[in-house]
Amino acid sequence: MDHERRLKAIEGHLIPDASAHYSSHLHPNPTSAAHFVSEQGYSVVLPEKLQAGKWNVYRSAHSPLSLITRFPDHPQIATLHDNFVRSVDTFRDYKYLGTRVRVDGTVGEYKWMTFGEAGTARSAIGSGLIYHGFPKGSCIGLYFINRPEWIIVDHACSAYSYISVPLYDTLGPDAVQFIVNHALVQVIFCVPQTLNPLLSHLSDIPTVRLIVVVGAIDDQIPSPPSSAGVQVVTYSKLLNQGCSNLQPFCPPKPDDVATICYTSGTTGTPKGAVLTHGNFIASVAGSTIDEQFNPSDVYISYLPLAHIYERANQVMTVYFGIAVGFYQGDNMKLMDDLAALRPTIFCSVPRLYNRIYAGIVSAVKTSGGLRERIFNAAYNAKRQAILHGKTPSPMWDRLVFNKIKERLGGRVRLMVSGASPLSPDIMEFLKICFGARVTEGYGMTETSCVISRIDVGDNLSGHVGSPSPACEIKLVDVPEMKYTSDDQPNPRGEICVRGPIIFQGYYKDEAQTREAIDEEGWLHTGDIGTWLPGGRLKIIDRKKNIFKLAQGEYIAPEKIENVYAKCKFVAQCFVYGDSLNSSLVAIVSVDPDALKAWADSEGIMYNDLQQLCNDPRARAAVLAEMDAVGRNAQLRGFEFVKAVTLVLEPFTLENGLLTPTFKIKRPQAKEYFAKPISDMYNEVSGTGPSQKTN
Repeated sequence: MDHERRLKAIEGHLIPDASAHYSSHLHPNPTSAAHFVSEQGYSVVLPEKLQAGKWNVYRSAHSPLSLITRFPDHPQIATLHDNFVRSVDTFRDYKYLGTRVRVDGTVGEYKWMTFGEAGTARSAIGSGLIYHGFPKGSCIGLYFINRPEWIIVDHACSAYSYISVPLYDTLGPDAVQFIVNHALVQVIFCVPQTLNPLLSHLSDIPTVRLIVVVGAIDDQIPSPPSSAGVQVVTYSKLLNQGCSNLQPFCPPKPDDVATICYTSGTTGTPKGAVLTHGNFIASVAGSTIDEQFNPSDVYISYLPLAHIYERANQVMTVYFGIAVGFYQGDNMKLMDDLAALRPTIFCSVPRLYNRIYAGIVSAVKTSGGLRERIFNAAYNAKRQAILHGKTPSPMWDRLVFNKIKERLGGRVRLMVSGASPLSPDIMEFLKICFGARVTEGYGMTETSCVISRIDVGDNLSGHVGSPSPACEIKLVDVPEMKYTSDDQPNPRGEICVRGPIIFQGYYKDEAQTREAIDEEGWLHTGDIGTWLPGGRLKIIDRKKNIFKLAQGEYIAPEKIENVYAKCKFVAQCFVYGDSLNSSLVAIVSVDPDALKAWADSEGIMYNDLQQLCNDPRARAAVLAEMDAVGRNAQLRGFEFVKAVTLVLEPFTLENGLLTPTFKIKRPQAKEYFAKPISDMYNEVSGTGPSQKTN
């Protein structure tokens, strides 16, 4: 009887999935199900091996007995092409792709292309590529930022079995050249701004036979020398060539490669993650299983389409018939675009959410005593209501928060954060100020985006939710970092993922593929996680960048940098250590306003900010503040930095210190700051200038 009761409880979570092809050890029959699934709130736990295995494999409670591979409501959608064909048919006359039109040099309202019109353009572009003689399976490069043509070219690749290869603008010409040659790219779609760098490097990219220029006029594009063997045409000309020579679709199979998505990595040359149509469909079907979207929703596209986060979001918008408005291409004008578009769905990264938070806090502080008191009263009242599961009084929205909501257009009902951890304080702040559901996910290129996400209805923050129903997760012991499955109160270890969302490997790189995916199909992410009560995953550390100090202690610098990022003086922070030294040092890119305010309060005179950065009193003040933040976060003694160098220059893509996903390139930073690092170690060992003053 007990087994029957447990089986009923499990079946209550099940989502019918006629197409779950992913092979699993488990099958939904009464004898195994009751024995081999243990509920943990939003997750269920299974033994890794059925014969007396460890109970350590977590799956979503939405689908514990089989992993999702297709959309449960539309199991016939097996590829990105199927997805778009259905949406063109279902949402034909609905708004799909929107851009702001210029009238007399001024940017105006959004102008829209329907799903039907996008479908027609997709057929023409794909037919144009066939007209130029490119066989299926050819790699097509996309070398421009978000705009409707990017999406249409991607749909054309899906419909005619081409492989799309995004070329990041931010990777620079060397990396673009590497990717084009590595993937044997034959066609590049670009814009006038990226055309000239391509034309000047034609001899270095011999596989390219056609360059298509988006947003250019026919008689205004330069022609390459005929000896180059490369043709240059405008997007509109290719569109017309395709319209005059329409070809039937060449539909891909689920296991066919959809894209090679190159990730920059923090070292070495880019790695090409090979993702199939089936990978994308499983990923989006799993991550949206409890979401309710419809064609009245509006999404703003500004996150780079070269990255998996935005690519997966575009598959989602197609499936649900969501309208996609594109930003102008300038991050400084994003707020203006938000006001014009008034989106209902806003996906972003912590960097931007932190800026929104800082902007609101600053505006409140400078608004004057009465307004600040009203804001604080409204904030606290709404916070208390939410904490106690009550509906906050609408008075507070009318009085205070509606004005704040207008910053994002006034209609946002869902805010999603990804790419790096969002502070629980900021998540709470966004929930209260915008009155939207705020959720967070965790994923990577190699898992076709989402590994886990906070479930609908889960109001706890400080974690990344339960497994996507399209994968299973286990934590593997990392003894050298003292993380094990026996840790109390919760198991800890490296996050490993398996399922239909896992990529096929790194293109032409068997060694790195074997390093990432083990013999049993588990992808080793390099992230350290722990399971919180309720089957929620929390990321607590990073394995890949660990190094040893001279005394043998292991250090994970990214964890320490995330702690110090909360210090008011720290805009960015690079923590360095090595096996020759027993302590850590840090390069701090300072927040100029915080440093100026400190100097004014201390009555310190200075000619310029660089002089202030070099002042030992400033360095001592920053180090003291970082120490306080470190103590608060319970850093271990050897995790505290012992010396700092203050710099005004931020870490950017341009100076080569950041990856396009805003992670520090550690080897490059070590080289860039070699002298100050050496000076700090001399200082710590007592052979250099002191950090503190009397």
